[in-house]
Amino acid sequence: MTSTPSERTPLLGAEQPASSESPPSFKDTPPGNGGTKSWSQRVAASLHSLLLVHVEKRILLAGFLITLSFSFTQVPIFYAFHLMECDVFYQTHPPFDGPGDRCSRNEIAAGTATQFSILGMSTTFCGTINLFLAGWMTKRFGPRAALMIQTLVPAIRVSTQILGVLAGGQAGIVIFQCTQLITIIGGPVGYILVANIIAGEVVEPLRRTAVFGMLQGCIMLGQGIGYLTGGMIGDEWGIRRPFEVAFYFFLISTLYVRLAIPYIAADALSGATKPSSKTVSGFLSPLRILAPQRVLLRTGLTRKHYGVIFLCAGVFLGVLATGYAPLLIQMYATAKFEFQQGDNGWLMSGFAFMRATFLILIFPRIINSGRKWYLAREKRSVAVTNESPPSPCLATNPEELEAPMASLAEEEPIAAREVKEDEGTAFDLFFLRISLVVDGVLTMCAAFATKSWHIYLAACLLPFASGTAPAAKGVMTEMCSPSNRADALNALTLVENIARLATQGLFGFVFAGLSEIGKSHLTFFVNAGIAFLAGSVLLLSQFPPEGSKLVDQDNEGEEDER
Repeated sequence: MTSTPSERTPLLGAEQPASSESPPSFKDTPPGNGGTKSWSQRVAASLHSLLLVHVEKRILLAGFLITLSFSFTQVPIFYAFHLMECDVFYQTHPPFDGPGDRCSRNEIAAGTATQFSILGMSTTFCGTINLFLAGWMTKRFGPRAALMIQTLVPAIRVSTQILGVLAGGQAGIVIFQCTQLITIIGGPVGYILVANIIAGEVVEPLRRTAVFGMLQGCIMLGQGIGYLTGGMIGDEWGIRRPFEVAFYFFLISTLYVRLAIPYIAADALSGATKPSSKTVSGFLSPLRILAPQRVLLRTGLTRKHYGVIFLCAGVFLGVLATGYAPLLIQMYATAKFEFQQGDNGWLMSGFAFMRATFLILIFPRIINSGRKWYLAREKRSVAVTNESPPSPCLATNPEELEAPMASLAEEEPIAAREVKEDEGTAFDLFFLRISLVVDGVLTMCAAFATKSWHIYLAACLLPFASGTAPAAKGVMTEMCSPSNRADALNALTLVENIARLATQGLFGFVFAGLSEIGKSHLTFFVNAGIAFLAGSVLLLSQFPPEGSKLVDQDNEGEEDER
């Protein structure tokens, strides 16, 4: 029985829009197909359900898959170098004749450490070049195409490394070292930058910092799972299998990026088109972000702003203090408590999983709650300020000038207040400072470990101060103009990469020197001291004054050319 239409009857009735239709189910299959779907129908249904997932979750899953692909070979590479160095050693020495492992010699261990150090330095150097190239590709071909390059090229590198495993000996070592040159085009540094750029473009501004943290958490989760599974696959099916698994996972990741990541045109990146973004000069454009900014004050005056410089200096010192913590814990546990390779594996996996849990589940809640608290406090301070007479200032915008009475309507409509892009983001800078202080305290506490389970406790507590990197990215994107957002993330990633390279040399020397005098635990105090110094430097970093505007450096450069 149908009811009589009235004024309250919906115009569209119970009809559903075409866009909300769900994928065809098994019962929708024509009788001629025997009640089963064809392969193409199943693929189409899977792709349809994939595209219905929120874009944030698709980006997070992309970060997890790509990191997992990179992490499969981290543990097997070291073991492969150990075996290849063992073959090189016995080419010039008599065959092994005795009990135990023939590769368990100090000369082989020293040679393996040397070759692995060379590999690490070449990876860092090529990764730094890859950072500039990935940023240029993003502005030249678009973020999605750049991310596909960062996942497809490593598949070629892994396939080449398989040849090195098969060759073995000195030839295998040379092949492995030469494959790092492929990292210049696509590597583990560039894909993180491009993924952060995509997140900064498609995610709403108020959720940007939280998504940066969740993305880093997914990266840490991929590392934790990849480290464990890569070693287990190598032990069970041979040293070559992890490289083959990584090769196929890179291909799957490339296909996933093509299907699931939204397309963003290169010209529409950050809402602005840069003249130099499609030329070779745009290759080094991230370095311009590190220069002092120019801001236009409400009074009409222009002055330089050094917030970005002090932010990058604080981040550099922060990474210098925290970047060595995982390796420092391993070295201290091995020297003090005689941890074996398996113990360190579980220790680092637990560290990665705890860090991923914090960044994915806890960090976004801290940012959201902190911003609400900060906005509430800011509103109270504004209410108190409004009670006093406002100070005169120069009107710089047309809407600030008084209009003639005759041109005004009798009742002008009141527009809803727009949500500011930087609303509440000042809390991110406050959190960044506090996080470094907390990291220094927790790192210092690790020096008082007297039992092995204390080390595991430290590895579980240190990740709770790991929100500095995503918070710094959120602050950096707000301190720079939207047209420079991609270059800002590129510049910050470059600073972090240089700091990681510096911390390996600095704390490696400090740990070695203190170990010689039997005071290796003092390294944690040095680490904590640099973290406190980083927090102090960040006190000098401030957002531009209220009501001021950034002078676009690109437009300024155009005027100079004219």
